[in-house]
Amino acid sequence: MDSKFDLCVIGAGPGGYLAAILAGRAGLKTLLVEKDYLGGTCLNWGCIPTKTLIASAELLSKCRHAADFGVKLDCAPAPDWDAMLRRKEKVISTLRNGISALLENAKVEKAIGIAKFASRKSILLSAENDPAPREIFADKFIIASGSESLIPPFIPKHERILSSTELLNIREIPTSMLILGGGVIGCEFACLFAELGSKVTVVEMMPQILPTADEELAKTLSREMKKKGVKLLTGVKMENIRAEGEKIAAEAGGEKLSADYLLVSIGRRPMTDFLNLQAAGVKTDQKGWIPVDSRCRTNVPGIYAIGDVTGRIQLAHMASAMGHAAASEVAGKKCEFSDALIPSCIFTNPEIASIGLSEKQCKDSGIGYNVGKFPFGALGKAMAINETAGFCKILSAKDTDQVLGVHIIGPHATDLISEAAAMMNLEASSEEIGKVVHPHPTLSEAIMEAAHAVHGKSAHVMVK
Repeated sequence: MDSKFDLCVIGAGPGGYLAAILAGRAGLKTLLVEKDYLGGTCLNWGCIPTKTLIASAELLSKCRHAADFGVKLDCAPAPDWDAMLRRKEKVISTLRNGISALLENAKVEKAIGIAKFASRKSILLSAENDPAPREIFADKFIIASGSESLIPPFIPKHERILSSTELLNIREIPTSMLILGGGVIGCEFACLFAELGSKVTVVEMMPQILPTADEELAKTLSREMKKKGVKLLTGVKMENIRAEGEKIAAEAGGEKLSADYLLVSIGRRPMTDFLNLQAAGVKTDQKGWIPVDSRCRTNVPGIYAIGDVTGRIQLAHMASAMGHAAASEVAGKKCEFSDALIPSCIFTNPEIASIGLSEKQCKDSGIGYNVGKFPFGALGKAMAINETAGFCKILSAKDTDQVLGVHIIGPHATDLISEAAAMMNLEASSEEIGKVVHPHPTLSEAIMEAAHAVHGKSAHVMVK
């Protein structure tokens, strides 16, 4: 491997590997350094493995309700956890190999190891099979080192107290589980393991689960999770966490809790400790996040940062968008990114997706708005697939009718939100969305009907 490059990308997550590919295709001599595996947290311990396991749980649920579709099964469906884990690893491996092939196609060099800044123009690379660190020089750097699960000091260390990364590789389906934190990760795992038969209790110190989500979405998900047997304790703290034999015990709101495992999902921290950013002069905030401007530039010319490590919205597609911008900047083409219209997707059951402002945000900002809402229970396609829980809600500006926010809870919400994202980026009004002819019978009709409902024109809901 050479020691001089045009660009060195540190971190091969969804932002880092994409930036490296685009830079390589632009003709830049590019090195991509990753300390673990190609794909980063998203592919190896986050988005992909969790969604793969969730897909297995969803199929199990379908099988349990086969009789509702007029289908007879010879035996009662049951989860095969070992087979689920093998399938998860196969999906991860396939995608890793795909990334590797794309990097080779773009003529990007890869190095597995730890990158540590030695100066503004160089890093010390401690690679896997090298006896000593090598100094690598580059004209420009993109830091895409990501984040990791935060385990606060008050949480005792124990083999049955796990982060989301560790939970993905346990060798058994827990009989019972406590989850500290009712955010996105906590709720996704709660739905997954409840479907697999675990007795799940979620403790969230805020008044509702999904504290930053639209209030109606959170209430609807709470109702559906309780139907699946998940116990939700909100507005209380989990305290006195301890191991008692092969159980983890705690208290919350005066109630004694005990379970096989405890999942801690109350936030993430930046992965910057090993980078020696001081040597390059890169500044961080008090928590270690790297501030950047709309062109992904840090305070040091020629050094960029993207994705989770910047402390902005911690989503894979946000990192990819920033990767596009940073790669363009490095190649000499001015490019800005915006976090104003980033879709949020939650793979619970039912799914949740949102973009733009919530009702609370509109009220807090004094923005006048109208609301249109349409239930999936009124859709023929939702009834046909036996998934009628949830709704689509559209908020539009009272004066201009421009869509301010779209919030969906229901079947395939995470796919449907892309239509809303496209429309909102084009500054469409709810009336314009309503005029778009949507195919029938489809789930996407919920968006059209909600747009009509903003003006009281949905023919498929009762009107006052």
